[in-house]
Amino acid sequence: MTGAGGDAGLILGVNLQGFGQRPAAWRTQDVDATDLLTAEFWADLGRTAERGLLDMVFFADHPAFGDPNVRAYGLLEPFVALGAIADATSHLGLVGTASTTYNDPFDVAERLLSLDLVSGGRVAWNAVTTYDRSVSANFGVATNPDRPERYARAGEFVDLVTALWRSAATGVPVVHHGEFLDLEGVVRVPPSAQGHPVVFQAGGSPHGRDLAARVAEGVFAVELTPEPAREHLRAVKVAAETYGRSAADVAVVPGLSLVLGSTEAEAQRRFDELEALAPDGYSLRALGTHLDADLSGLDPDAPIPSAILDREVDPVTYGPSLGYHETVVRWVRANNTSLRDVLRGFGGYGARIVVGTPEQAADTIEDWYRTGAADGFNLMIDEFPRGLETVVDELVPILQRRGVFHRSYEDVTLRGRFAARARGL
Repeated sequence: MTGAGGDAGLILGVNLQGFGQRPAAWRTQDVDATDLLTAEFWADLGRTAERGLLDMVFFADHPAFGDPNVRAYGLLEPFVALGAIADATSHLGLVGTASTTYNDPFDVAERLLSLDLVSGGRVAWNAVTTYDRSVSANFGVATNPDRPERYARAGEFVDLVTALWRSAATGVPVVHHGEFLDLEGVVRVPPSAQGHPVVFQAGGSPHGRDLAARVAEGVFAVELTPEPAREHLRAVKVAAETYGRSAADVAVVPGLSLVLGSTEAEAQRRFDELEALAPDGYSLRALGTHLDADLSGLDPDAPIPSAILDREVDPVTYGPSLGYHETVVRWVRANNTSLRDVLRGFGGYGARIVVGTPEQAADTIEDWYRTGAADGFNLMIDEFPRGLETVVDELVPILQRRGVFHRSYEDVTLRGRFAARARGL
């Protein structure tokens, strides 16, 4: 599956981030914080996404209590919310995150295969390693393992989960005594319509990229500019081939933040309103996290000092995404007119951002897709439910008219749709 492949092969998913990606989204819509704790809220978003023929919805997961003053965030366990969406839809893919560091492989295998079975074969697992200290404390662990150990365990964990899924078809017990995990057993759930859940992975470091190339069918990426995105996509697919897989077996799906308006001026006004309502220092702290630096004392009208950008992080002990750190540093170097300007351009909080019209968003999506920078996008929309409705009603029809996005679901199962895109159907 390649971004420069057949017509209508673009993959579109949406990252369900509470009331929206913008931290003040709950303040600009007629919503109640408790809506996030209801099945109907998530079911409505699922219905809207399926009306727009989106391929999948995605839930990240941070199993620790964050700052309640930052945003009203979804508190339901991802696969519980996905169950509500599954019940309200018939084709929409259901991607949920579960950590390989703080979960049990048998539980993950049986829980996810169960939802995959009852949903008709639409589930995917985003396998992450987890680094946050607040998460480790919730599981009674003093400190997170370092990056090499987390990824070594992750590789063993994913292999064991997929072996358990295969055991659903054969009935042959899995016997595993490894470096990190011990298990003897067989799942009780039969295979789903797609066999078993699709596997996603999001690591951008060498460790993460290697794991993705070996096991993932979908890769969430974080590149901010086209050429590095093309290099990343090629690297993942070439690495997959070294493991005996086809490049078409792996779909690379970067994040893309959207703040849309009927005109560019309206979109910029909405962006400024949402930023003004965000907690003080939110963007500054977010950027500082990914630069591994305290930016609070810097002059907002001066460039970020080169000493911050030149400092190397320890790839073993640095917790957040190493790939995204490198991406942000590269982007800041190219746009470092002032800290104030950098913060405005960094408004994606972890993804390339388009602040403009649906046509302008379509331009970016089509260009990246047709030039091999992406197989699709994981959309990070400013507001839910309003922003998702704009994407479905205004952006999707443009992409369909341009011949890059489908007009009907090719298959009920998520894996079947990925395979159909790879064949150019």
